[in-house]
Amino acid sequence: MTLLTDKVILITGASTGIGADAARLFAREGAQVVLTARSEGLLAELSDEITAAGGTASHVAADVCNTDDVERVVKTVLERHGRLDGAFNNAGVGQASAKIADVDEEIFDHIFNVNVKGVWLAMRAEIRAMLEAGAPGSIVNTSSVGGLRGGRTLGAYSASKHAVIGLSRSAAQDYGPDGIRVNVLAPGTTDTPMIAGWRERGIIVHLDSVTPLRRSAQPIEVAEAAAWLLSDRASYVTGATFTVDGGMVA
Repeated sequence: MTLLTDKVILITGASTGIGADAARLFAREGAQVVLTARSEGLLAELSDEITAAGGTASHVAADVCNTDDVERVVKTVLERHGRLDGAFNNAGVGQASAKIADVDEEIFDHIFNVNVKGVWLAMRAEIRAMLEAGAPGSIVNTSSVGGLRGGRTLGAYSASKHAVIGLSRSAAQDYGPDGIRVNVLAPGTTDTPMIAGWRERGIIVHLDSVTPLRRSAQPIEVAEAAAWLLSDRASYVTGATFTVDGGMVA
């Protein structure tokens, strides 16, 4: 019996990084995964890779900031599989370094549209599907260690990730009586395309030096935590924020 045997799980932000590794892992652990992101090509390649390895995967290209797109994705999951057991809401964007007073309004709005509104839209559609089915469900949202403290020159990003934690805790309170668990992952420095530029500028070397484990995470290490939270082995865990940060905020 694998960790996610026969569970239908939706993954947003699935085309690269943590989301892509989560898709591979969840499928190996027995889940039927539906992948979504904006990049049709990358999603198709990943779905084919998982299927060739013996897993069950399909994809739907969509923008998590768009209400109609999000509703279409969840509807497609139900059409293909008849239910939705879990969701890993991992889509997100970073921020170029800038002090609060130097952030353009357009950039601020974009960060919040993806990182906060996108999570809310996804949860809203996912929870409605779970409630209609009348079956337990599990949702994991990706925040960041930046959602647990201030971030020098990353204020807009940090604020958006604080908001993800607030949304998730509230949803856990709202829907716990219905058997729906909602938890949060707060990764530390993770070797993904989002922060590739930081390595070139030497920022990763500094971050690793102040992390007790003295290294960055690989995306699969964050995905492992998400898999556990989505599984029945975490059946009494809800409203929690799990740091996967090598001890950075210890």
